[in-house]
Order: sequence, then structure tokens, then C-alpha cells
Amino acid sequence: MRKPEIQKKPPYSIASVDNALRLLQLLRDTGTLRLKDAAVELDVAPSTAHRLLAMLIYRGFVIQDEKHNYVPGPAMGEGPAGVQSTRDLRLLVQPHLELLSSRVAETVNLMIRVGTKVRFLSTVEGPSILRVGDRGGAVLSARATSGGKALLAELGPTSMAKLYRGHWNDASETLDDRAYAGLIAELDIVRARGYARNDEESEDGVSALGMAIHDADRRAIAAVSVSTPVSRFPKLMAGGMVAIMSQTMAQIELDFRDNISWPRSSGSELRR
Repeated sequence: MRKPEIQKKPPYSIASVDNALRLLQLLRDTGTLRLKDAAVELDVAPSTAHRLLAMLIYRGFVIQDEKHNYVPGPAMGEGPAGVQSTRDLRLLVQPHLELLSSRVAETVNLMIRVGTKVRFLSTVEGPSILRVGDRGGAVLSARATSGGKALLAELGPTSMAKLYRGHWNDASETLDDRAYAGLIAELDIVRARGYARNDEESEDGVSALGMAIHDADRRAIAAVSVSTPVSRFPKLMAGGMVAIMSQTMAQIELDFRDNISWPRSSGSELRR
């Protein structure tokens, strides 16, 4: 078997470019990075590491979560393949997505939240010719998706303020007083009824219903959504979609607790 060729360092390498690429490799392999750890890995001053990370944030390769850790951004794609718990979650939930899709005859998605965004990990498309397509790998605003709202509703006031009122790196997600108050009011409704809705907020002609997946400590670590053309959404709601989804989520959480040990650093912060 032919051995892979080991790439040699170019004779005229650019240190700043090399350091930026090394940071991307670290994020790919570990999934999260603190500023001081980045400085140690690169053997540079924290201020230098901060400037490099700021440029990666500007280009969408990196974002910061509410704990100020650096995590892969939208430009990095689906996320670090080495995060075993995320891969295990996807494998465990997949059969439940397929069963739910068959019961409601619509497209079903699994997603996780990263900062103010949600990353779609898996999609099972519905059987109808007119259906919502595959969203696997997509990154969307959490506040514009039903699953994202379900996850945001689990956060406490401090975390929400950091995400949408603090010095957030994505200017498009910074909300003024009126918008922020509106979001908080909507999330209060989500908590009261146990599910979130998306009425053409992420895509014209599409409605969705989302619920959060909780671990044994009642932390919301992911969400499932059912996406459908707007014209079919009222009939689905009248036909008991909330109850069907609730049954699915209960079974997912039962299987999750028996099979996956979710890291303490992952998932949503409980409300305080």
C-alpha cells in the first residue's frame, strides 16, 4: 500500500497565515478553544492570538459562545468530526427522525446550537413531492428557527444578554431594545407551551415546529423540528403534531440517557 506523502513546510512560509491555519486545525480537532490555550499552542502573546481569532471571526470560520470560548463558525461547515458525543447523538436520534417523518409525512431535522446559530446535523425528508428539502450541514440564526427558539428558551437571562446584548462578534445578531424584548417575550411563550414555531422566519413558504432534547440533568443539548409547507401546517397542528412530537422527544431522551454521556461543557445553560 502506498504511503501518504508528508507535506513539507514551504521555504518562505508566512507565520501569521500558518498560525491562523493551525488555529483552524485545533478547532476542527477539539471543537472548542480558549484564548489562553490558543496563545500557548502557537507560542505567541495572547494579544496576537486574539488578533488572529478576530480575523477568523470576521471571515466566518470562528464564533464565540456565551462562555467566550471559540468554536467553529458557519464557514467551517458541519463541525469537528472528532466530537464523539455529537456523532453519537446523530446516530442515536436518526431512527427516531425517520419514524417521526413517517408518522407526520413531513421533513424532520436534528440541530444543535452554537452561540446565536443552529447547525443542522441531520435531515429526513418527507415523502410528498412538495416538501421542505434537506438542511443537513446548514447554519441558520437560532432565533429564526423553531428548534433554535426551543434551545434559546432554555437559557437564563445572563446568557441571553451575552448572546444578543453583549459584545457579540456577529453584528447581525445584536438586537436593539425593542427586538430583544420581543424575542424574550416569544421565548416566554415557548417555555409555557413546550414547543416553538417558525412561521416563514427562516424561509418563505415554510413553517416549522421545534422541541428541545434534554439530558438526564434536564439540560437542552439539541432540538428536533418538523418543517412543512405553510399550506399544510394548520392541518398538522390540528391533527395532533404536538402530541406526536412530544412522544418522540420522550423516547429520544430515554434512549439518550441510557446510551450517551454528554460532556458537561456542551449544551445549553439551565435557566437561573
